[in-house]
Amino acid sequence: MSLTAADYPPIRDLRDIEAIERVPLEQRLTANSTYEAISQGAALDPERVAIYQLMEGTADEEPLAITYRQLMGRINQAANMFHAFGIGPTDVVAFLLPLLPQSYFTLWGGEAAGIVCAVNPLLEPEQILEILKAANVKVLVALGPLPGTDIWRKVDSIRDRLPNLKATFQVLGPGDEPRGIYSFDAHIDRYPADRLVSGRVIEPDDIASYFHTGGTTGVPKLARHTHRGQVYQAWGIGLVCGWSHQDNLPAGLPLFHIGGVVVCSLVPFVKGMSIVVLSPAGFRNPKVIRDYWRILERYRCSIAGAVPTVLGALLNIPIGKADIGCMRMVLTGASTMPVEVSKAFEEMTGVKVTEGYGMTEVTGYSVMGPKDGTLKYGSVGLRMPYLQVKTAVLDDDGRLVRECAPNEIGVVIMHGPCVFPGYVQEQYNKKAFAAEGWVNSGDLGRIDEHGYLWLTGRAKDLIIRGGHNIDPLVIEETLHRHPAVELAAAVGKPDGYAGELPVAYVQLKPDVKATAEELQAFVKERISERAAAPVNVYLIEAMPQTAVGKIFKPKLRWDAVGRVFREKLGALQAKGLQVQVDVGADNVLGTLAHVRISGAGAGQRPAIEAEVGRLLGEFSVANRIEWA
Repeated sequence: MSLTAADYPPIRDLRDIEAIERVPLEQRLTANSTYEAISQGAALDPERVAIYQLMEGTADEEPLAITYRQLMGRINQAANMFHAFGIGPTDVVAFLLPLLPQSYFTLWGGEAAGIVCAVNPLLEPEQILEILKAANVKVLVALGPLPGTDIWRKVDSIRDRLPNLKATFQVLGPGDEPRGIYSFDAHIDRYPADRLVSGRVIEPDDIASYFHTGGTTGVPKLARHTHRGQVYQAWGIGLVCGWSHQDNLPAGLPLFHIGGVVVCSLVPFVKGMSIVVLSPAGFRNPKVIRDYWRILERYRCSIAGAVPTVLGALLNIPIGKADIGCMRMVLTGASTMPVEVSKAFEEMTGVKVTEGYGMTEVTGYSVMGPKDGTLKYGSVGLRMPYLQVKTAVLDDDGRLVRECAPNEIGVVIMHGPCVFPGYVQEQYNKKAFAAEGWVNSGDLGRIDEHGYLWLTGRAKDLIIRGGHNIDPLVIEETLHRHPAVELAAAVGKPDGYAGELPVAYVQLKPDVKATAEELQAFVKERISERAAAPVNVYLIEAMPQTAVGKIFKPKLRWDAVGRVFREKLGALQAKGLQVQVDVGADNVLGTLAHVRISGAGAGQRPAIEAEVGRLLGEFSVANRIEWA
């Protein structure tokens, strides 16, 4: 899986991608499994450090260093330990862990032994239970009872309700073997480090992992990932980004996130790179943000990457005397990157931001800015080699009607070697695919005449807060339990840091009174996931509806954008200008805010335009100034 300089062809446009595809993909991939691919990466230089583990998240602390020889030994030992406790190719190891070396041993050792299901430990116990039941987990790995964390409390409260659980391992915990609880750290040394004792031969189409895609709220949907899909992503991202064993990468995304697993773990390990684990809490640790530039300098990180919210936060941290000349690439994804944030980040660091697009159901990225071509801010780039990405018109059942013409907005659909084979729960598969093998992203976009994909909105209702999905149905169902609520609908409002924040619109029953504050408190008290609690509740006289009586959510999203933009532009009103904001659909941009300004002389307009750009530049929704 390693590439020499000669193996990195230029990727400037679609013609270069098509040239790469003239060689069959089977000749490109030299591994059938993640275990084999990581083994190949480790063999490049067994004494190179694979993981620098930071515990405090500071630039000055002494890290724990794990070489590739040690990493492969621990992966083998973890796989053999799980095998000894009954894990075979179709059995599931689940884990709830922060970013620790044991997390990586569990992840890749688990995939070598069976199927891995990473679970967000920030979820409430009942949500965790539902995911573990859906996965039919047999072995569970979790952080032990340490001060400052409630992971073990959650796990211990639900463990006895998992019907097929055979063993639980505590990381950094003593275990309690009479109760079926074992110390991960004490037990792992009992097993061979030089081979898989099972003798398992992993096939490309074997299932490697389950990923929870129901978001931070809502019913759990478990997407199945194959070894082929993950190995393709490791090869494809490495190729498209031009990464090699000489690169170093800071890793701060959690391992229940596809970006943390594939982009910040699998790809670097397959390439023989070093990763710097930015504390157990990753980017959620404020010390990491504070010391980020100095961490890059100390570990000579050539690749920087994070979700847009983190990059936005880093704009507030001066680089100071840190030497970040080592940094040659900044990669982002998970949610839309505002154009002005990309520009500001480039101006601050001297490095252009490469944006990519994908989803859990395609095992990672499917589209990325070309490393040797034009990075068009506002676009997520060109399709990756051997992947087909189209925009399409779908019928009411989500089935393909026709492909869209260039620059025509449609639903983004994808086909290729990393498209998942479906969800564990069969009932969710009916609407997952627009046609055979073509996954329905639920996102709206247009593909221009040069093959660049521009996202314009979402056909599905999910609210994306800081890269995490929130199911609006959970908010709506909670509001509908209030006796004063006739209709309720939740949407996302734009936010410069989180991308979106959940808000709710409520139509009250006739002759019944309730305040927005009362309803907001009602939801907050009853909703299981704090991130899903609406930050605003808006009372409206009548809910917008379609001709067939469905709630017309686009109008609510436009209203939410307008409210945010009017608040931001209040500074202009304070200067005596009249500002009107109207938001609606646009055939090219998807959503467009018309900002009408009156009371300004011709000589004032350039300065006002600059001010509007500064005030609204943090948002991904396009705006257009109109003078009155």
